[in-house]
Amino acid sequence: MLRGSFSSGRISASKATAPLQSRLGRIILSRARKQAVRVYKSYVRYFLLLLLTFSLAAAQPVPIIFDTDMGNDVDDALALALLHSCETRGEAKILAVTITKDNRYAAPYVTLFNRFYLRPDIPIGIVKDGVTKDDGHYLRTVLQSFGASSEGSYPDAVQLLRKTLAAQPDGSVVIVQVGFSTNLARLLQTDRELIAKKVRLLSAMAGNFVETTPEFNVVKDIPSAQKVFGEWPGDLVSSGYEVGRAIRYPAKRIDSDFAWTPKSPLVEAYKAYRKMPYDEPLWDPSAALYAVRPDAGYYSLSPAGKIEVDAKGATRFVPGEGRQHYLIVNEEQKARVLEAISLLASQPPAR
Repeated sequence: MLRGSFSSGRISASKATAPLQSRLGRIILSRARKQAVRVYKSYVRYFLLLLLTFSLAAAQPVPIIFDTDMGNDVDDALALALLHSCETRGEAKILAVTITKDNRYAAPYVTLFNRFYLRPDIPIGIVKDGVTKDDGHYLRTVLQSFGASSEGSYPDAVQLLRKTLAAQPDGSVVIVQVGFSTNLARLLQTDRELIAKKVRLLSAMAGNFVETTPEFNVVKDIPSAQKVFGEWPGDLVSSGYEVGRAIRYPAKRIDSDFAWTPKSPLVEAYKAYRKMPYDEPLWDPSAALYAVRPDAGYYSLSPAGKIEVDAKGATRFVPGEGRQHYLIVNEEQKARVLEAISLLASQPPAR
């Protein structure tokens, strides 16, 4: 009896502990699985980080030709500062600057600008018989402020474009056109095959793709714009008026972000261009940013098609066959674009 009762008690205890052991086993197994998942995810993150590091290290700087109407608006200066910073970071290489504003102070200002960013040897070409011959609001003022020379000998822009492209590998060059189409239309007239062979992308600030109002860069030289957009033999992406209008550089950052220098040709130009404070639309820097970082997700692209320019300078996008697009930016992208441009435009020169 006694032995039987003891045996029965043991059997009952065994049955009672079985569910507990089962639960403990499941808990241990669950924790082990979670730990394995965490380890796996950490290895994946590490692998992706290594992959990103190697890809960035392997990436070659984007060869850039900057074609600008420097002096008509101050966003050209912001765009050039951005490109200098991208070169400092190893993301770009400024091959040349060509100017479409036909004013004697434009090239000396760019010379001063490039010297400030410690790249005095970047070749500069000037337009012949171009448009907007006025001094603008800051070119002469800034040169005088720095005691810089307003003289200089500069080659014809088309000749410089031809020479620069010929020296580059096929399909490598990105042209950033943020002024009029004068220089590129003239090059297209004589060197279409050279463009097709050497230029990978034309990133332009031109047009208006939400309204019929003609945009400044187009309307000032309509025949040239019609030729470039109508005959360009490669990929073309245009940042329209609406993009820059939606993203504005905060005036307060001119003082806060440039505290590293007592004086710069960009800050002096910004303050001379209009009465402070004002928030400058980032038309030209948007085209420059896309040229260097097209895959960063800052913008979305329209469908492929063609950009047409009418007799009054209005632009119209026709989707379908073609290798042209225009930039689209949403609210989330606007914040990212503004921060990227602000940081790049205010980065100190490499010392």
